[in-house]
Amino acid sequence: MSEQEKADRGGLLWPTLWVSGTAVLTAVLPLTVGDRLPDRLATHWRGGTANGSMPLWAACLVPALIWAVLGAAGLPALRRSDPLLRVWTLAGLLSGGVLFLGLQSAAVRANLDRADWHGARLPLGWFLGGLAAALLTGLAVRLLGGRGLSAAAPPAPAGPVLELPEGERLAWFSRADNPALRVLAAVCGPLAAVALLGSATGLFGAEWGWPLFAVSAVVGLAAGCCSSVRVRVSDTGLEVALGVFGLPTRRWALAELESARVEDRLPSQVGGWGYRLSGRGTTVMLRAGACLVVRIRATGHDFAVSVDDAERGAALLNALRARQDA
Repeated sequence: MSEQEKADRGGLLWPTLWVSGTAVLTAVLPLTVGDRLPDRLATHWRGGTANGSMPLWAACLVPALIWAVLGAAGLPALRRSDPLLRVWTLAGLLSGGVLFLGLQSAAVRANLDRADWHGARLPLGWFLGGLAAALLTGLAVRLLGGRGLSAAAPPAPAGPVLELPEGERLAWFSRADNPALRVLAAVCGPLAAVALLGSATGLFGAEWGWPLFAVSAVVGLAAGCCSSVRVRVSDTGLEVALGVFGLPTRRWALAELESARVEDRLPSQVGGWGYRLSGRGTTVMLRAGACLVVRIRATGHDFAVSVDDAERGAALLNALRARQDA
């Protein structure tokens, strides 16, 4: 066996153990309190009310088998040469195991000490807790695993440089918008307000009114913050303001930037629309095409923003940096 084959097999050992271990735990979990569960377990829900069931053995095996198949399908991607793909795959495998365990725990909690599955009620806190734990696990793995992706990045290509008249102060402003994200924010904002009002007054059922408010509020806020961007380059540095109200805003002084350049990027290359983290650094992706890309001196990471007239902004930024260094 070659050294590369040994390394590949060693790299798959712990993920394989994780997938198999969480699948077994998912199957065994209901059996640990089997004497407190009904003969058939509620496993399908409409809102918080049960509308479908399985016998105990099926409620144990079906989710475990689904997770085992999904996890096994993802393991080969860990042998691919693309480091970004490996990080995303690992994040998916770890969060998937947490998700299936969390959902199985919620199902067991719903059926616990019930004489019949028809009386089961989905515990919203357990359900949302499982989703949150899975999301945070995947996000943590992605952030921690992605730290080294940009560290070994090659030197940034030389960008354009603008000729600055001696003693003259120049500034550059630009912006970009994403109409689809604006529409999404415009729809989710009022929906969140209606859901909040209806849940607070008792007009909507608590089992679906509060989740509707939470989801629509988060989606609306995220879409609103990523629906537009304003960029400013001046002798104070670079400023990138997101959203209608310019919040959040990121700022870098000229001394904090190593270089500026222009790159054509697609949403598929950076993971989609909005504020994206990928192997190419951080990208504010509102539209495909030219992006202003800066290399952060302290971290060696790239920050990119899709904005109009990006080449002029990069040229001015490089010229201002050169003037400051002179």
